[in-house]
Amino acid sequence: MTLRTRSAPSRRLALAQLINSVGDGAYYVCSALYFTRVVGLSATEVGLGLTIGWAAGAVAGVPLGHLADRRGARGTAAALAVAAAAAVAVFLAVRGLPAFVLAAVLYTCCQCGLGAARQALLAALVAGRERTRVRAYLQSTTNAGLAAGAALGGLALRLDTAAAYRAVLAVDALAFLAAALVLTRLPAVAPSPPAASGAPRLAVLRDRPYALITALHTALLYMPLLSVVIPLWVVQRTEAPRWTVAALLVLNTLGVVALQVRVARGVRDLRTATRHIRAAGALMLASYAAFALTAATASPWTALAVLLAAACLQVLGETALASGAWEISFGLTPDDRHGQYQGFFGTGAAVARMLGPLLLTWLVLGGGPLGRLAQATQLGAVEGLGRGVRVELPGLGHGGFPLSRNGHAGLNFRSTQAHRVIGTAFSANDSPEGVCRSHGLAQQGKCGPEPAQRPAWPPVRCADGGHADPVPGPALKL
Repeated sequence: MTLRTRSAPSRRLALAQLINSVGDGAYYVCSALYFTRVVGLSATEVGLGLTIGWAAGAVAGVPLGHLADRRGARGTAAALAVAAAAAVAVFLAVRGLPAFVLAAVLYTCCQCGLGAARQALLAALVAGRERTRVRAYLQSTTNAGLAAGAALGGLALRLDTAAAYRAVLAVDALAFLAAALVLTRLPAVAPSPPAASGAPRLAVLRDRPYALITALHTALLYMPLLSVVIPLWVVQRTEAPRWTVAALLVLNTLGVVALQVRVARGVRDLRTATRHIRAAGALMLASYAAFALTAATASPWTALAVLLAAACLQVLGETALASGAWEISFGLTPDDRHGQYQGFFGTGAAVARMLGPLLLTWLVLGGGPLGRLAQATQLGAVEGLGRGVRVELPGLGHGGFPLSRNGHAGLNFRSTQAHRVIGTAFSANDSPEGVCRSHGLAQQGKCGPEPAQRPAWPPVRCADGGHADPVPGPALKL
């Protein structure tokens, strides 16, 4: 996929993301040293401020995504990019912990909200069958921008002066402003209508199947294994050369840039998406097992070879998981709620940044053999969960029939062992799944027989007073 094969909105989305990621890459490389060596904060204070910030970002993502739905995704995304630029400018002026924490909260909230608004823009401007492929292209663009930005940050590290670090933050602020300008050139997106009377405004918070997919995505993709734990593992537990850390990071970045679009081409619907997630779980489990083996390798070059092989497996698993998860995240979202749903989906990144370093360093480096056994057990459970995500329709068995989802037809949660319903997706009044005749779906042939003909499925009344035929919908099997 190239820019020339995509529509003008897709190209502008990619350009905005590229500009933004160049600034982010430079910021990520230099921010810790800027806050400790220029501002004068301790490492503990920086960690505390960023933890508080990402906690706030995790909470703010859904409301800001809902704002994008209700007020228009284009304007919301541009406004949040401008606000993020202001937050970075505040970083340039902070001189103590309180101001740093406030700026970190503003920065992370804007970042989380901006991500949700951008995905809402993508969903509105790109046809459904193309969203995952375009999203993959945007991810490759982001990784390329981060690499370019990291190179700029490397120059600042080489100079190691306060002026160089401040210049990097200024570049990041200007990048946000430039991205906002590009976003304003996109077509306007009409705001979504308000929720029906009695319906929850933030319906995603009550959507358990979507929460499961988000948790799975967070556990496998966003935990900072390669950026935090693997560098410490290489230095403390293996005989590999220290420059291996940089080689692994470069391999991961280039691998995602080269493979993400190609892997995403294999995702065409929710059936193929679940296959990719199952494959990703197996690949990542094999990757982490290979990483663990390097602790018992005496030869530096053997350890290096095994680490590189493990990193290759991780790239394959990462690209497969991302492609499948994107398809599911869009496919299970009501058309008028992409902002809040993508805001919830994006909270995984904030949660992982907040808890991942502490959790993984304790589990992998501080837990000894018991900790590594717990990690393997956790990864095996996640991989098994990926294998359990499959689609079932009544009368069709455990086939790979594509899931369908709109604001009214829902999903079941069922146990693979007992086939017990443990939860449902919610309609406006928390009713069981059903299709409301009052929403015009009867004329589309989506309503089943009258409830009297199916006594096992009692009638449901929608919040707006319409009649609902509780037709059993597709079930997300676990």
